[in-house]
Parts: sequence; C-alpha cells; structure tokens
Amino acid sequence: MPPTYKPGQPAPISGEFGIVGPRGGQTGQERTALQGRTLPPTPKPGQSYVIDRPAHNGAGKRK
Repeated sequence: MPPTYKPGQPAPISGEFGIVGPRGGQTGQERTALQGRTLPPTPKPGQSYVIDRPAHNGAGKRK
C-alpha cells in the first residue's frame, strides 16, 4: 500500500492526491497540491491522501 498523508501535512511532491477512507478504500475524489504547501482538509474525518499522479512539469523542483 502506498504511503498516506494526513490533512495539514506538507505535500512531499506536487501533483494530484487521491482521498482514501480510513481502511484505505478509494473515494474517487482528488485534490491538487503543491510541494511544501499543506494538504487541504478532507470531506470526512479519518480520511487521508495518497499520491495518484505526480506533476510532470517541474513544479516544486528546487533549482
């Protein structure tokens, strides 16, 4: 199972984050986050985020 991230944590990379339930099931919802910015609140308590699609445009890469 991929690592999960809690709302309020800084995003490790830029990209699309899928929302998963407390037992790891997909909810079908996604949020876009930028590296270093905090992940937004989830619709229901106990949910978390997994990385669905990382950004491929170089956003968030350090120079």
